[in-house]
Parts: sequence; structure tokens; C-alpha cells
Amino acid sequence: MEPPEAVRRKAAAHGAAAWLDALPDLVAGLERDWDLTAGRVFGDATEACVLEATLADGTAAVLKLVVPRDGDAAAHEITTLRLADGDGCVRLLRDDVARGALLLERLGTPLNEAGLPVGRRHEILCDLARRFWRPAPRSGLPTGAAKGAWLAAFIATTWESLGRPCPERTVAHAVACAERRAAAHDDDRAVLVHGDLHQWNTLRRGDGWALVDPDGLLAEAEYDLGIVMREDPVELLAGDPRDRARWLASRTGRDAVATWEWGAAERVSTGLLCLTIGLLPVGPDMLAAADRIAAEFPALG
Repeated sequence: MEPPEAVRRKAAAHGAAAWLDALPDLVAGLERDWDLTAGRVFGDATEACVLEATLADGTAAVLKLVVPRDGDAAAHEITTLRLADGDGCVRLLRDDVARGALLLERLGTPLNEAGLPVGRRHEILCDLARRFWRPAPRSGLPTGAAKGAWLAAFIATTWESLGRPCPERTVAHAVACAERRAAAHDDDRAVLVHGDLHQWNTLRRGDGWALVDPDGLLAEAEYDLGIVMREDPVELLAGDPRDRARWLASRTGRDAVATWEWGAAERVSTGLLCLTIGLLPVGPDMLAAADRIAAEFPALG
């Protein structure tokens, strides 16, 4: 059982080498405790070791083992899936926070393999997000204020540690956007957001779609739209990138400026992260888009 290289690099970056060594025993224990049989490892995972699983009654499922890291990632994902309860997202069948383990319904192929144009993909993502968003007070999830502050700090420190791989204006623009969104957080307006809303986290369910791998935040709904803004960076620059923010906001009844600013922060953050774990050409493409936007479109206007 070999996790994908991206997962191995993620574990190494978080000092979780012992977790990698213990994976066979962890899987064996869950097979025994949950009465399931683990199968092949999915090769496209980046944040967790994900395996096919078959329950004793023959039900097809998925076993997900989250890379241990600061921030209670597994606990937040479990909380988020419980709150969403399968509405627009994968169903949680069993969980074990201490072991970072989730047993999930098995879904189909991802949206990125459906051959749909960007506009249609965005319609699907927006419609799923609107189903997912809901009040979730006192759930213990991180807030949009905390996420904005984290993004600002991560961007600045990672940019330095990677040898400043993009212009300083790009980083300054992203940090300023993250700080503005952190300051704008309002507990009364915050909703449960997915936190990583993109086509690779959207899988076929019957004749529709369902979201997987939520980060789980209590934030402006526009945070999820910011994730859509950061994706498909080459296509984004094929026209006026501001049009995407306005369209996403119009489709969901949300604010275009907040969508634009979360997108700016997430684009640089994710581009730097992709460089760190070797996801190419996504990282350079995102940073190239971020630099052009910082130079030509620093505000939505």
C-alpha cells in the first residue's frame, strides 16, 4: 500500500513520517474494527491516503486517512460532513477523529473528467455550493477571520522560503486582499462553506454531482466562490478576469468584490503551495495569473 507521492510530500512537510510508516497497521485496524476490506489506493489524492473499501454486506465505500497536521483537519472535515448530511456532498458513513479516519459513500468520476466547458462546470459548482451553505453557529469550525489571517501569513512566509518565486507586488496584493476579508468577517452573516470548491472535489452521484473533501469553515459564502476564481488560471486570463467574479456573484446572489478578493488571496496561496509539493504546471500558472491581475486589475472596479 503506497500513498501517492503528493501525499508523501504533504506528510513530510508536516513532520508525519511516522504516520506514513504506520499506514498498513492503521488500515488493518480499521478493516477489523469497521468490518470492511480495503482495496486499491486512489492515485490522485493530495491531502490524505484514500482507498477503495467494501463493507461486509458488499456496499462499496471509500476509506480516507487524513495526513496529521496542525489545525484539526480531520475533525473539521468530519464536523462539516455531519452538518451537511449528504446535501450536495458525500455522505459520511463512519468516522474516527483520533485516527483521522473517515468512511464515505463511494461516488463516481470527477467533474474534471466530464469534458464540460468551464462555464457549465461553474454552474454545477455554484449550484452545489448554494445547497451546501447553511448556518452552523457554535460548530467549532475555523472562521473566515482566522482563514484570512492564516492566508496572509502563509503567503508571506512561503514566498520567502521558496526564494520569492513571483514579484513582490503579487504577494502584497494577495496579502492585502486576505487582510480585508479577515476584517470583513461577520459571525451573524457567516455560513458553513466547503472551503475547497473545485472540479476535482466534485464527483458524479447518479445523474448529478456531489462535493467531497471539505475543509469546513464558518465564513462568507464568497470564500467558496474565491476558490472557483483561483481555478482554471489560463482560461481566466483568456478574457477579462473580472467577468468571472461578477458572474459567480450574480449566479449565487453574493458580493462580487468579496469573491474577487478571496480569489486573489487563494490564487497566490495555492500557487505557492503547489510549488512546495511539486504540483506542476498548476503552481506557475496560478502565480502567472496572479501577477497579471495584481498589475492590471488590483481592484474589481
